[in-house]
Amino acid sequence: MIATFAGDFLLLRRTRPVGFWQSVTGSLEPGENPRQAARRELWEETGLSLPEAALLDLNHKERFPILPAWRERYAPQVHENLEHWFALVLPLRRLIRLNPGEHQEACWLPAPGAAGLARSWTNRQAIRLLASLLAGRPAAWR
Repeated sequence: MIATFAGDFLLLRRTRPVGFWQSVTGSLEPGENPRQAARRELWEETGLSLPEAALLDLNHKERFPILPAWRERYAPQVHENLEHWFALVLPLRRLIRLNPGEHQEACWLPAPGAAGLARSWTNRQAIRLLASLLAGRPAAWR
């Protein structure tokens, strides 16, 4: 999940399924831990390159069924994913370099608009969680 201190959230519109908006997501590659995968996916999907320490581990995991649109990416016996939630909070919105093979469009929206546009339950929940953390952020973040 990528947001600004002001509470704007980045969503990406996937090439498929049509009309599917989500945050930066991805899968672990062999030998990666979740933090390393989050950093790699951040680069691949947005062009943002930041140190691992910049990623905030939200200490939350969600297990969910793999959607039919992505079933072919997984072995036949794999039916669910375990999602690890990380966030990147930026001072201001940044220009995003999309991977045209995965995403068609990027937009920055306030939390309610982003939660309304996000197509997955886990994205909506992550937006709400991060928005609540930003609302109660320490003075050093302001």
